[in-house]
This record gives sequence, structure tokens and C-alpha cells, in this order.
Amino acid sequence: MNIADDEFYRTRISRREDFAPDLWMVRVQVPGEFKFLPGQRATLGVQGLNRRHERPYSIVSSPYEREIEFFFELVPGGELMPLLHKLHPGDEILTRKIPEGHFTLNTASGRQNHLLISTGTGVAPFVSFARTLYREWKDLKFRGQHTLHLLNGASHSWEFGYHQELLRVARETPWFKYVPTVTRPWEDTQWPGEKGRVDDLLRKYADRWNLTGSNTTAYLSGHPRMVENVKAILKHVGLAKEHLREQAYWAPDEHSAAQPPF
Repeated sequence: MNIADDEFYRTRISRREDFAPDLWMVRVQVPGEFKFLPGQRATLGVQGLNRRHERPYSIVSSPYEREIEFFFELVPGGELMPLLHKLHPGDEILTRKIPEGHFTLNTASGRQNHLLISTGTGVAPFVSFARTLYREWKDLKFRGQHTLHLLNGASHSWEFGYHQELLRVARETPWFKYVPTVTRPWEDTQWPGEKGRVDDLLRKYADRWNLTGSNTTAYLSGHPRMVENVKAILKHVGLAKEHLREQAYWAPDEHSAAQPPF
């Protein structure tokens, strides 16, 4: 049996949108059942000349959507990413039939505050969180008893990708707080919002939102140095390890082992 038929779906790109020369999103059509939870990843593959290249990527879309969406960054020296960057609507991507990962929203702990901190494409699982709860809010299945607080960092404002969508959810609901920040404001002089790294803004917004070690679950997604810095800050304010989830996005020159999402 063909491995693509046994373990993978042959999915096709239905849409692509480029946010910057090295940042883009794609949506793929899945021909069969693909059940996942917000925050999980899908393993994508591209068949090369001598072997298949594959790696897991966080899913942007909500389980309520018919297509699966991904947010990519072209990383120099990456193995799979340059192959994905060449693909356009109509091209084929292999998608494993079973999702993976446990970076999901913990609504069973009794803690109603969820602090989401991301950099770059690390915002992908948080968009899935927001889309899912927004749909359930509209359908009266979610009453707003959990609040998402998102600090999202990027070098420039045009790298946010989902900025307008997240602003809209924040405007329309009482349970979603969104603060984007840029780290290179001298190259983005028209940006009117926060400036600086998310780790530098963490204490300010944790105080503003009344987030403490006893009422909050934290989720860290993005650059590994950011993840480590934020973990140290959260430990200092009393957030126990069992109430913290992390997902570091490694670049090829920072780690020799295969790590998501590159």
C-alpha cells in the first residue's frame, strides 16, 4: 500500500496569502476525517528527489473549519520550509491523518485566566484558541467564563499576520484581550502600539489584567529564548510548573535535533 494512502492524506493547497517575503499562510483541503483540538499540530510532508521531508506545524484553523490553515516562516537553512515556500494553490502537500501535541487550552483546572505569550509564527495555536471560542461564543456554547490574554511579539507590524482578526475578536468579546508589540520600532515608524519584547511587557500587563500565580495558566509559544525568559519571570511571581505549557520554535542553527515548526 502506498504510504501516502496508509498514513497520509494527499491534500491540496486551496489558498495562499503572503504577509511578508518570508511569512505566509496556506489553507489545505483534507479529503477525509481529521479531528484535532485547538493548539494541536499536523505533520506535513513534501516528497523530495530521494526521500520525503516532513515536520509538525501548529494548526491555525478551528476544528469547526472545513480546511486546515498554517502560518509559516521561511527560515534560512531549513530542510522542509524552502520546499513549502515554493508551493501555491493547486499544489500537493502530504498531511498525516492523525494530529499530535498537548499544547491545548486547559479549561478543567478551575483557573479562568489564560495568559498566551507568543512571538512570530508561535501565535498560530492561539489564533486557533480564539477562533474556536469565538465560534462557540456566537453559537451560545461558550459563556465567556474563561478569559484569554494574548501578548504577541514580532519584529515589525506587518509580520503579525492575524492582527486584524485578533483585534476584531478583542473588540467584540469581553473574554479576549490582545496586545501586539514590535521589537524594531525604528524600522516601523507608523506603528502606534506597544514597543519592546513580550518578556519586557509581561509584568506590566500581568498587573493590569490581575494575573497571579494562583489564578492563571500560562502558554508560551515561540522563540526558545523568549520561552526561557518568560518562564523565569512567571516562576518568580509564583506560577507553578504544572500551570505552564510551552512550545519552543527552534531555528536550524540553534539546535541540531528536529524541533517544530521548521
